[in-house]
Amino acid sequence: MLRSLYSGISGMRGFQTKLDVIGNNIANVNTVGFKAGRVMFKDILSQTVAGSTPPTDNTGGVNPKQVGLGVSIGTIDTVHTPGSAMTTNVPTDLRIDGDGFFAVKTSADTDSIYLTRAGNFTLDSNRRLVNGDGMFVLSAEDGDVIQLDDTVTAFTIGQDGSLISIDAEGNATPLDVKIGVVKVPNPGGLEKLGGNLYRPTTTAMGEGITEVTVGTAGAEGNGLIIAGQLEMSNVDLTSEFSEMIVAQRGFQANSRIITTSDEVLQEIVNLKR
Repeated sequence: MLRSLYSGISGMRGFQTKLDVIGNNIANVNTVGFKAGRVMFKDILSQTVAGSTPPTDNTGGVNPKQVGLGVSIGTIDTVHTPGSAMTTNVPTDLRIDGDGFFAVKTSADTDSIYLTRAGNFTLDSNRRLVNGDGMFVLSAEDGDVIQLDDTVTAFTIGQDGSLISIDAEGNATPLDVKIGVVKVPNPGGLEKLGGNLYRPTTTAMGEGITEVTVGTAGAEGNGLIIAGQLEMSNVDLTSEFSEMIVAQRGFQANSRIITTSDEVLQEIVNLKR
């Protein structure tokens, strides 16, 4: 009888976590570059009441008798499907069309690189390309901080990340800098840090990789950079609300298991009366 109680408790805990993830997804439905999460369950090791026996010449085989002990959280995945594009016509708003992440860092002197899909960048007072938190956007190949010369009054960004200066007569001059894109073999292995940032891990980048290589957009499987657009959240509200209903009913069903088990235990206690 106690097994059903603990199975119900494990189910309630699992669906509570699922509701937490769904709530976070819905809260970030308008967050630029946000990737939704999902919870996957797995059963807990079953208790074997009787083992299996193989068939013989005189008798058939007998299957094992096992009682499950509840559920646990298998994985909490980050779903890296592309979000929809939002056109802003802001030259420094960038969207990656395909695989890859923008590379940013907090200081020009640090080696700690973070990844993001949020491309709402601006130029600071020193004409360096930064994100909303003032982190520096890194260039391709050498991974340097992107800084424009004072002589550049207008510019555009190509699909390969190249910056092109436009003079007063409308003449285009390519600049010797490109916005970098980092290819991640296993995006699901990235660690979320908040602020639309991910920390590279060996699970995401591969064993033995100690440095993040900033590549060129459109090369070696990297996605293209689209200027004047942002990638919106990939949260699907229809799916999230449907999953919320499933999680709510699952939580209620597991709570019913606990109350029913309690009622049966009460009847057993009352047998002596």
